[in-house]
Formats: sequence, structure tokens, C-alpha cells
Amino acid sequence: MRPTLPARLRHAFLVLLLPALARAAAPAPDADGFTPLFNGRDLSGWVNVNCAPETWSVRDGLIHCTGLPIGGLRTERQYENFILELEWRHLRRSGNSGVFVWGSPINAPGVPFLRGIEVQALDHGYAEDFQRKNGKASDWFTVHGDVFAIHGATMRYIGRTNGKRSFPIEDRSRPSPEWNHYRIEARNGSLRLHVNGREVSGGDDANYRKGYLALESEGSPVEFRNLRIKELPSSGAGPEVTAPVDPGWRALFNALDLRGWRTSAATEATWTVGNGRITARAGAGPEAALVTSTELGAAEFIVDYQPPRAGPAEAVVLVRGHPVRLTGAEPGKFSRFTVTVAAGKVRVAREGGGATEAALPDGLPAKGPFALVPATAGGVFTNLHARDL
Repeated sequence: MRPTLPARLRHAFLVLLLPALARAAAPAPDADGFTPLFNGRDLSGWVNVNCAPETWSVRDGLIHCTGLPIGGLRTERQYENFILELEWRHLRRSGNSGVFVWGSPINAPGVPFLRGIEVQALDHGYAEDFQRKNGKASDWFTVHGDVFAIHGATMRYIGRTNGKRSFPIEDRSRPSPEWNHYRIEARNGSLRLHVNGREVSGGDDANYRKGYLALESEGSPVEFRNLRIKELPSSGAGPEVTAPVDPGWRALFNALDLRGWRTSAATEATWTVGNGRITARAGAGPEAALVTSTELGAAEFIVDYQPPRAGPAEAVVLVRGHPVRLTGAEPGKFSRFTVTVAAGKVRVAREGGGATEAALPDGLPAKGPFALVPATAGGVFTNLHARDL
């Protein structure tokens, strides 16, 4: 009989070996110090934040995006100081997309976008349509590489600016279906964008200045290729300017339809999906609860809830069959709730508000589905995420 290592020693050996194997498998930098961010075969190294499974795919060595729903594909890891190069093209006139820098791991509250710095990628037709409709050119966006902070991020803009974004000093982008080249230089909270070979826009003093990189889906098919990055030495970004690290969130709602949820005649009459949101009809009862197909045990949930403008500002979710109230949301506006179920307790925290904690009743199953219960007055849910604890 061949001798074998004890299980504990085998585990210790693997702990030491796996990082070495990962380093060996990582592509070596090229002569300019760049490594690829996309292997041309699959989406290894990337995370679908909130989109349908078919939104992001690889076709003919390119990252292909259908544009539906609005959402993001982000890197698995964070970056601080770097030079990022990529090419993009819209497959349809007037297409909209972008590249996110120093982004959050999941969507900002109430919206399908990450918090971070957006580098706009618009087709020429977008501006042409605006001018045709309004009789004048836009004074709040261009199609040549705007840079701006969104949904809680901040930046001090350079060059041409309206105070809300950095406008390019030169028009250099090409219309669909031609390819455009972006070079994004990010150092110590400063960002500079080069469009097709020349610097055009940017900003300083960004917060965050360390986070995830992401590609944007925003309504129209778009493709990306030749993504590569050169990491630069860290400048010591502290936690106050660093995006939260992903603890393992996975989307419960794909922002397009109710795949992953149990549907019936009652739920189909109660719940509608549109614009990346799930809306409950007013007057429906708890028998029309919308229930996930998967079951979870100790877990944490993100729920963005918007009460109707009239009616009680409260929602109810079910965890393992136990009702949990979400209170304190402002009517007509989204609030983010974090529901934590572990160690026999349930904790509910509202972002920007307080938190409550209570014991779970005896006799609950070890695992169970998560469910949305329609409030009497209705309401809207979005950005539903979960992670195991």
C-alpha cells in the first residue's frame, strides 16, 4: 500500500502550494509591464454584479455585452494605482456604456450602478439625437470621454468642467461600429483619460481611490477587447478612501426577470419587473409573497426598498419563514437595508439610520428561502443580494 499523508498535513501542504500555483498560472507582464485583464476565452477574473447570465459573454475573443439590463461586470480584485488600456465599440448607433474605476463591489443604494468614477463611453449618435430633439448641442455631456464621480464618490475635476464632470479638451472618439482606445492612468486619487492616443480629461482627489474596475451595460450592445493593466506602486490608500471588499455577495435578482424565484398565478398578478426593479401591486396579501428557489441558512441580505408616496413606509421580508420588518424608509425614496441572520438572531440595519436586533423564534428550519412580502400599499424592491455566513 502506498503511504499517504495525514489529512492535517495534506491540508497544510495545499495551503502552501496553492498560492505558488496561482502565481505560476498568472500571466507574466509583457515588455511594457502590462498583464492582460481578459484571457480571450472566458470571463475568469470577472464578476457579474447584477445582470442576467446572458448579459455578459465571450464571442470571437471579445467581451460582448447585450446592454440589458443596466448593470456591471467588475474585476474580482481591487486596484489602486495603475495604467489601464482597453478598446471598446458600440454595435448600435447612439449606444451608451462606460468604464468604472475605483468602484464598489455591488450597486449603490437604489441604482444599478457602482459607486465610483465613471469614464463615459458614448456613441456619436447619442449627442446627435439630443441636438435634433432639443435644437442645440448638450452642455452637460459629450461623446468624447467625460469623467465624473457618481453615487457617493467624489472628485475634483480638471480642464473643461461644469463642476459635475470633466469634459474632454479635444474631440477624438470614433462612431459605431469603429473601435476606440482608452488609456486610463490612475495614481494616488488622480485620474487621466487618453482617448485614441491623447490625454483629454480627468480629475484629482478622488474618493474612493482604491476599488474595483468595471465595465458597464447600459441599454445597447457593446464589445470590449485588448484589456490590459500595469499596476503601479501603492501610495497607501487608507480605509477611508478604499471601497469595501466584496465579502461574497451574489445577486438574488438579475434586474431583468424573475429567474431564481418561484412564480405562480398569484405572484404574477402581484409582482411586475421593469427598469431593473420589482414592483408589488397595492392591495395584495401575504399569500402572494415572492420566494427564492434557493434556500439559505446563516446569511446576510441586502434589500433596497422604496415605499409608495402614500401609505405606510414599511416592508416585510421572510427569512426561513420568519417575518422581518423593514422600517424607516422615506416614502418615494429608496433605502438600503442589511438583514443579518446568524447565531439565533436577526439584525436589521438601515443605511443612514439605526439598527435593531431580535432573537429568532425556536423551531425555525436550519435553512429556508428568502421572500418579499407585498405591503398593503405596494412598493418597489431592487438590488437584492445575499451572502452565506
